[in-house]
Amino acid sequence: MKRRQFIVSLAGTAAIGLTGWQMGRLVSARRLVKVTRSGWALGTSTTLTVFNHDASEADQAISAAFRELSLVEDVMSLYRPDSEICRLNRDGQLDNPHPYLVEVLNVAKQLAQDTDGFFDVTVQPLWSLHHKHAEAGTEASQAEIEQALAKVDWQRVNVTPERITLGGNGTAITLNGIAQGFAADAVGRTLAEYGIQHALIDTGEIGAIGSHAEKDAWTIGIKHPRKENDFLGLAALNGRCLATSGDYETRFSDDYSHHHLLDTRTGVSPVELSSVSVVAKTALQADALSTAVFLLGLKNGRKLIEATPGADALFVTKDGSETRTAGFPMIS
Repeated sequence: MKRRQFIVSLAGTAAIGLTGWQMGRLVSARRLVKVTRSGWALGTSTTLTVFNHDASEADQAISAAFRELSLVEDVMSLYRPDSEICRLNRDGQLDNPHPYLVEVLNVAKQLAQDTDGFFDVTVQPLWSLHHKHAEAGTEASQAEIEQALAKVDWQRVNVTPERITLGGNGTAITLNGIAQGFAADAVGRTLAEYGIQHALIDTGEIGAIGSHAEKDAWTIGIKHPRKENDFLGLAALNGRCLATSGDYETRFSDDYSHHHLLDTRTGVSPVELSSVSVVAKTALQADALSTAVFLLGLKNGRKLIEATPGADALFVTKDGSETRTAGFPMIS
């Protein structure tokens, strides 16, 4: 799974989400207890941070949220051999799929249609080819790329509540561009069911429940695509979710020219952008859009964002230039 590297702005305090205290509000803030738990899910580290008046209730809610994450992994993880997606890729069909898989694949198919195939979950054979060569320190030949591309076509994925099938020999799917966002939304729903009103969710994508405990919004640092341990700036979620796709996340070459984001027309990585950060109404939407926009490029990607209600984006090109849509919530 691609790893989005976000860090909550601590601003010199040990309590996440409680920066910028004002003396008149300090007493009410102290009534909230912070409970944090980290784990591993969908190929990346996961951290859930909850603020609640009762630590025991918060801990119970987090336990339920991690059980929900495990369920999502059982359905969508390429790291669990018996997951539904792994069985689908092995057998070419899956009977009685979990509703989560049906939902995510239907969203993916719609986005593939909206982007003329730039977003394509059947990119897995192409990714496997480049990953194999990266491990060996070689590059895929044009003939190998063409052979992998012959297995890639989102229209071969047929989805019904009763059965999912993959048409074509060797077709396989990956949900790397959408599953982490879905997981963040699923965790958010679970925490809300347990009465949690303030929470920050990091499943590789960032989601939140409610508002910042002491400010108007959760404040998130967006990683710089070239400067290690540096940030492009801070973004305020304000009820939206955040996801980033970048050429630095899973690189196949040191010069950032070959990486996990692959154009299914050429079989190689696009050359225009270094990173795209998207805020949207749901983490699933932000996750999928960040991948699609990176592949579409600046001009067409911006058109897609501006045509999507509630979505905004920050773009960084290979030469380091930054641009963003009018509503992107950058605060520094």
